[in-house]
Amino acid sequence: MRATRRAFMMGGAALALAGCVAGGGGGGTTGGAVVVMRPVPNPGYDQWVAAFRQRAGARGISQSTLNEAFRGAGYLPGVVERDRNQTEVQRSLEDYLAITSNPTKVRDGRAALSRHRALLSEVEGRYGVPAEVVAAIWGMESNYGTRRGDIPVISATSTLAYDGRRGDFFEKQLMAALKVLQRGDVSADRMTGSWAGAMGHTQFIPTTFDAYAVDFRGDGRRDIWGDDPTDGLASAAAYLSRSGWRRGEPWGHEVRLPAGGAAVGATRSLSDWGAAGVQRTDGGRLAGGAQARLIQPAGAAGPAFLILPNFRVFLRYNNAEKYAIAAGHLSDRIGGGPELSTNFPPDQYGLTIDERRQLQAGLTAAGYDTGTPDGVLGKKTEAAIAAYERANGMPVTGQPSRGLLARLR
Repeated sequence: MRATRRAFMMGGAALALAGCVAGGGGGGTTGGAVVVMRPVPNPGYDQWVAAFRQRAGARGISQSTLNEAFRGAGYLPGVVERDRNQTEVQRSLEDYLAITSNPTKVRDGRAALSRHRALLSEVEGRYGVPAEVVAAIWGMESNYGTRRGDIPVISATSTLAYDGRRGDFFEKQLMAALKVLQRGDVSADRMTGSWAGAMGHTQFIPTTFDAYAVDFRGDGRRDIWGDDPTDGLASAAAYLSRSGWRRGEPWGHEVRLPAGGAAVGATRSLSDWGAAGVQRTDGGRLAGGAQARLIQPAGAAGPAFLILPNFRVFLRYNNAEKYAIAAGHLSDRIGGGPELSTNFPPDQYGLTIDERRQLQAGLTAAGYDTGTPDGVLGKKTEAAIAAYERANGMPVTGQPSRGLLARLR
């Protein structure tokens, strides 16, 4: 799924390690060794599980549930490695949007909305969350159900609870997962998810699933793991609704500021913003709630947004401003809305995103694979640059430059 997703949200739906999203990024962002998730013997873990089973039993978890849950479960050093080595990558908003709302993501989101329009319309009618918003969350979290995670949740959460770096948090997740098993929503062998226990189509952590997941069709099970996305999508909408989603209101607007600028960071009424010369870039009317805050996350040369109360609801799902902007923008694009009208400024290397795409394409054409040229520079692009520099007798920096771009053109 993901820049890194570091901010573990106690109250959020997904276990958000902030900034990384399912299906995100072309070849430019990939790289690094694959971590194998295979149980290994660990006597200390076995002792911890024995003690935990006593605690779980005292809290109402039956012996049969515990036996089912831990049959075949084991210590996964791979999840500890992932937990300890979350790379501190700070993606720009431009890169983040290039990952989350690129043309492929928008195309696939529109196709998913079309395939499931009847279901999403029904979900919208019950919970008041627009179909395109639920589809966007689905795309952000599991790439429309194609990346739901295949790591056993009991093994992952028990390993991280034993490991102790966030032991209390993961023990709560493990206990909640056992409650879900005991209720009969899913069997232990089907309860799979991410390395940190985020599960299903919309990546609920076990505590959030236990509190908010819904059985939309009334079949007795809340199933967010199977190929049928019904309960997953309905559960996401139910969570957003209970988090305060305001029916019939947008999340925000991209806006154009007056020539003299505006009070970025201030919260004012929409009428006051309009009187100050702030206008929607698509020419529409400022609407959606009594008050809005003006933000310009990429600085004065980048796009500006008036964010409304529903923006805060996205933050309940993942408490990162970039995520909320991306989810809102992707929902707009899935619903037929335009791309952002304001370009982002050049990066620290003096390159625009189009020039970064050209650089990646040039490297690939020269025989140095960067994957899909998405303009997002990651380990794969860095390795390709370094290999090109080495092969051509240049100082090896692994960094892009206007000179390298000119050479590749």
